[in-house]
Amino acid sequence: MLMRSTRRMIKRCAVIFIVVAATLLVIRIYDTQRGPALAPWHTFVPDELSADELDRADWPAYLRAEETIFQQVNQHVTQELDDDEQRPINRYFSGSPVYPGKFQHDWNRSYELMPEGAPKGAVVLLHGLTDSPYSLRHIAERYRQRGFVVVGIRLPAHGTVPGALTDTHWRDWLAASRLAVREAEHQLAQTSGGPLPLHIVGFSNGGALALKYALDALDDPSLARPEQLILISPMIGITSYARFAGLAGLPAVFPAFAKSAWLGILPEFNPFKYNSFPVNGARQSWLLTHELQRQLTRKAQHHALESLPPVLTFQSVMDFTVSTQAVISSFYNLLPANGSQLVLFDVNRTINFGPLLRNSADRAVSQLLPPAPRHYDTTVITNAAPDSARAVAFDVKAGETQGSTRALGIDYPRDVYSLSHIALPFPDSDSLYGRFSQNPGEFGLSLGTIAARGERSVLVVDLDTLLRLSSNPFFPYLIQRIEGKIPQ
Repeated sequence: MLMRSTRRMIKRCAVIFIVVAATLLVIRIYDTQRGPALAPWHTFVPDELSADELDRADWPAYLRAEETIFQQVNQHVTQELDDDEQRPINRYFSGSPVYPGKFQHDWNRSYELMPEGAPKGAVVLLHGLTDSPYSLRHIAERYRQRGFVVVGIRLPAHGTVPGALTDTHWRDWLAASRLAVREAEHQLAQTSGGPLPLHIVGFSNGGALALKYALDALDDPSLARPEQLILISPMIGITSYARFAGLAGLPAVFPAFAKSAWLGILPEFNPFKYNSFPVNGARQSWLLTHELQRQLTRKAQHHALESLPPVLTFQSVMDFTVSTQAVISSFYNLLPANGSQLVLFDVNRTINFGPLLRNSADRAVSQLLPPAPRHYDTTVITNAAPDSARAVAFDVKAGETQGSTRALGIDYPRDVYSLSHIALPFPDSDSLYGRFSQNPGEFGLSLGTIAARGERSVLVVDLDTLLRLSSNPFFPYLIQRIEGKIPQ
């Protein structure tokens, strides 16, 4: 009797599960079918090198493969556009002001910068997901000015078409990171007579790759060990929803429902970053962060993080893309006292915004940081007082409980209530993302200067896309802290 009852219960649960799953799939199909149609830049997938091929390749081979990829995009996308796709807002239209091929330098491509005189070291720059080498160009130039060889690699499936992200794996990105480090070491070997420091700078997804590489190098003597890691908005953890992102793409196995493979289908007007985002991009990011957190936990349990190089991280307490909590709880709180430093950018607490802040934003710093003493230095950039726009840095050294405050000589802008994930590596003067672009026509448009007001459903993108802060008013402080890590 009991077994019959149990079997009936199992059957009922199975039926309920199937009905719920089928309902969710129908809703998913309905939701995606209402959206815009897929364009050539969504359906075309260039022939990127695999992880195995990247591990066998050198820098010239990668650049040759990259050139072939861009030729494929020109042939299969740019030259195949329909008349209604040849619009000024389309980065893949050769007549568009945002067409990257017409710029003096196409920052979607991998690059190297050489210092004047003998190199003092080398730095590898790893950009973020949907991003391009453009995102770290200001930091790259500062390293070059300070005597470092700079290697800025375009990670596989980036800088070309968003469709490339539908057929990529995070191990391809990691293999490209290893290739970039090999090239940096090769350049130093050619121009110096002894060992010189290697730095790795990673932004967002690139931050996860930089840390993953450094952890792998602890066990693999064939990998050059960096002396310093610089992480900017690192993707240590993301929303748990991304774990199940692959389920959202299940209907795409049927060609009629191909749009289900996308979480967002948007116009591509940004010359150096994808706006559209496929399910596989979210899935690969989760897989990377999941593996990274497992590796960090294992290393911490075996006291192996003591050999990790010091890490300097910059993170906004408010970040819609990555988990600020994971940066602290899943990484920094596991570190030994190895000279690592964490810089947090607090919300703007002036009376203009204070009453409008959510409770989670108002209490972010106190909820994120564990009580001092900590094994790492912390700096919180915040208001000098609740009614003051003047910014100060509140520093607490590792192992200490008392902190000190120093003025930065920078004010919180009146119209900025917080920094954003994407803003940190860009100065306010950046041509594309800066709030006060010094060369607004350099890349066809200046996204950072747009202050849009009007009615809903008029623009081709949602207002969040335009209102999200895209440059960092505290960039002078950020670059000063990075310079402090570059040997003289």
